[in-house]
Amino acid sequence: LRRALRPLEELRDVVRVVDPLRPGQRVRLEGPASEVIELAEAFNDMLGRLEDERRESARQALEAQEAERLRVAQELHDEIGQSLTAVLLQLGRVERSGSPAAAEGLAEARETARSSLEDVRRIARRLRPETLDDLGLGPALADFCDRLAQQSDLRIERSLAMELPPLKQEEELVVYRVAQEALTNVVRHADTDRAELRLEVKPDRLRLVVQDWGRGLDGQPRGGGVQGMRERALLVGGQISVTEPPGGGVRVTLDIPLDEAGLWYR
Repeated sequence: LRRALRPLEELRDVVRVVDPLRPGQRVRLEGPASEVIELAEAFNDMLGRLEDERRESARQALEAQEAERLRVAQELHDEIGQSLTAVLLQLGRVERSGSPAAAEGLAEARETARSSLEDVRRIARRLRPETLDDLGLGPALADFCDRLAQQSDLRIERSLAMELPPLKQEEELVVYRVAQEALTNVVRHADTDRAELRLEVKPDRLRLVVQDWGRGLDGQPRGGGVQGMRERALLVGGQISVTEPPGGGVRVTLDIPLDEAGLWYR
């Protein structure tokens, strides 16, 4: 009797721990055919359908989010950016033809406009990284690290694989956004001036690692950030792990299986 009821116990255990952001959990099917086995099979099928539906919903939501980011970035660049550029040109003409008494105020106004223009460009780059579209994943990650280091006190050691397998646009975007989120969390919450970013090609997977030597998980906010990274990872069959390494700090690891992501490496 106990052997016959084992699938039911497995079903109970899986129901208790099932997590939509950690797909692949299934009831093990053992023993002869029975109503209990059929129930477990139906539950496994239901989990598979739910995972597929969640993945598709997340894909559509994130595609819409990226499309909106692109639209806003283009508007910032094309409209606000051009307007500020025109203001700079006008201020320059007035400054050259105006009185010496007004020169100082005009110079300050021009500097404010120049700073605002740079802010607009920075926000537009963050919304939609041009280097990712133009140069690819490696240069885009390097560019983001350089800009983040300039804007903060963080020193980012990076090791980027020289040769990457051909990547789809959504795969590059997932890796970039996870790195962006993880490094931004380091600046905001880790209380450290040192971080590391690695992009590695393993025999069966593409791996991104972001590590810091800060306060550890106790200093990190829980919820939205990690959940967002996990949802992005699921879109390409990947997984996120967030751990505290022996040396302290936090390590975020993104693994994208090459076979599941449709990648190949020659």
